Amino acid sequence: MPEPCLLLQKYVQKTVFHRKLFNKEQLLLYAITDRTWLNGGSLYEAVEESLKGGITCLQLREKALDTERFLGEARQLKPLCRSYGVPFIVNDNVDIALKSDADGVHIGQSDDDVFKTRARIGRDKILGVSASTVMEALEAERAGADYLGVGAVFPTSSKNDAENVSLSTLRDICNAVSIPVVAIGGITLENVSLLTDSGICGIAVISAIYAQKDIRNAARRLRTEAERCFRS
Repeated sequence: MPEPCLLLQKYVQKTVFHRKLFNKEQLLLYAITDRTWLNGGSLYEAVEESLKGGITCLQLREKALDTERFLGEARQLKPLCRSYGVPFIVNDNVDIALKSDADGVHIGQSDDDVFKTRARIGRDKILGVSASTVMEALEAERAGADYLGVGAVFPTSSKNDAENVSLSTLRDICNAVSIPVVAIGGITLENVSLLTDSGICGIAVISAIYAQKDIRNAARRLRTEAERCFRS
């Protein structure tokens, strides 16, 4: 008969990513992929290194990949994330999220309508929405978002169209909504402490992990700093 701890592990593996059980703890260190930093290296291996380093959520972001390769990648990374107990989110593409049975999808203000996206993915999957104003945040929450990505809180090269969000606005958004908020945009190990007491529950990063030579160590150090700033 399996040991109790193994039975518990199997139970958690099957249920932890249900929308109703999704919580702010899973947003502490939210990693977003960007293959341009990998210099032709394996995205799968890079993601696994970041998982070993302690990321708590992964978003697959592919702006230039064709549908077939995007779907194949999603189907590879989902079980990898699941084996580490980390939610797997697809950026923008609801079709890919559904076909790969991702744990959720994240959309921006210029992507699909939040109401329509919620209707498409159903009640059980996680829905994240980008916001840069209090109004956008409140509308996303009313439409069914489970968490918000707010930024860019610092200058960033990852998104050319990203609007700058002041620390004051970030605080206002956190105070206005009841769903978790994660900050994004230009966040590094050196500046993450500036977001302490802003009301966010975690940080979303790209280059701070995937542009580093030692991805696992970069994730580990960011995880430690995020815990100090947002869980103390």
